[in-house]
Amino acid sequence: MTEGQKLWNRAKLVIPGGNLLLSKRPEMYLPGYWPTYFSKAKGCKVWDLEGKELIDMSLMGVGTNLLGYGHKEIDEAVIKTINAGNMSTLNCPEEVLLAERLIELHPWADMARFARTGGEANAIGIRIARAATGRDTVAICGYHGWHDWYLATNLQESSALDEHLLEGLSTNGVPKGLAGTVKPFSFNRLDELKKIASENDLAAVKMEVQRSIPPEEGFLQGVRELCSKNGIVLIFDECTSGFRETHGGLHKKFGVNPDMAIFGKALGNGYAITATIGKRDVMEAAQNTFISSTFWTERIGPTAALKVLEVMEKEKSWEIVTEKGNLLRKEWKKIAEKNGLKIKLNGLPALSGFSIQSPNNIAYKTLITQEMLKRGFLASTSCYLSVPHSKDIIESYLDNLDEVFSIIASCENGKSINSLLEGSICHDGFKRLN
Repeated sequence: MTEGQKLWNRAKLVIPGGNLLLSKRPEMYLPGYWPTYFSKAKGCKVWDLEGKELIDMSLMGVGTNLLGYGHKEIDEAVIKTINAGNMSTLNCPEEVLLAERLIELHPWADMARFARTGGEANAIGIRIARAATGRDTVAICGYHGWHDWYLATNLQESSALDEHLLEGLSTNGVPKGLAGTVKPFSFNRLDELKKIASENDLAAVKMEVQRSIPPEEGFLQGVRELCSKNGIVLIFDECTSGFRETHGGLHKKFGVNPDMAIFGKALGNGYAITATIGKRDVMEAAQNTFISSTFWTERIGPTAALKVLEVMEKEKSWEIVTEKGNLLRKEWKKIAEKNGLKIKLNGLPALSGFSIQSPNNIAYKTLITQEMLKRGFLASTSCYLSVPHSKDIIESYLDNLDEVFSIIASCENGKSINSLLEGSICHDGFKRLN
């Protein structure tokens, strides 16, 4: 066992679930063999506890580090803040500057509130929308975190959230009195949303602008029209999609403005900062309900975000990662066809993924991780690209993936996949750990 695997076994004894984020559990990648812990990270590389260098062609901090790990300018700005003092009885001026900058990037918005996690920011958005409208029921489409308001979707039907990123999300601990307060609808199904709106007095429609597939023509515009007509607060959750294809929210690409938008992940490039921005008539409702937290006022998050926005603008990072993503998707298709495999692409170019069209899809996903790890890559079937992912790195990754695809092709032609796997098949959704 590696040092990381030994530490994971210890972790499960003292931390429920072993760690603090489902997406970082080793069972989601390669049970028993995933490195699990890192000693340092720089650019698009991480080093495990034994000092082995690995190229991250996986999730890059689960989408947080679009500019790369350990970015010099951002780290220097944060270190300067630490030396000056991160916390005090008074407020940090950076939060005002950050609010002004985000509003400048999104002229439809007038005000901003900050938190440190995506789940918090989404909960803030829902609280404000309910306070502004005086209504309770919410319609959702997409993944919006772990809070009670969201998991309540599964109270009436345990599989209601299955198509919204994670399957099998449990409602244990969620008050049963929240049943019926959240109504899910499928992406690109405006008819489903219209039916929900006709049967419920909605406070908000909260949705992702895009995750797996693009919005069909007229879909976002139809949602906007419905919300405007019925006094419903439209909230775009851009925690993941923000700053990937535009300098700001993905909604700018489609020309549809929400009443509120949520940003996170790439906004801090690894430092904890999330934002809820919105129109004044909606955001002012935050003063009529209690939303407050001590560590939302620390200084590192806003400092990092201000520098991140500056670096992004200078480098036009959204153009860089989108171009690399389109190249990667093209090459995935090419090596799949070469090996006689059928794959289905998903996600934004900068947040690309693929699935092998086979009943053994999840087993193949596990095999990819297993074999690519031997070749020095953290890899699965999703790749969140960053600025430091150079052409040479991407080409090396593709050459190695080509070899793994040829192994998968042999399995499609009769070889046993189970004979090749050295451990268990990876998890594909929420599961309790023993």
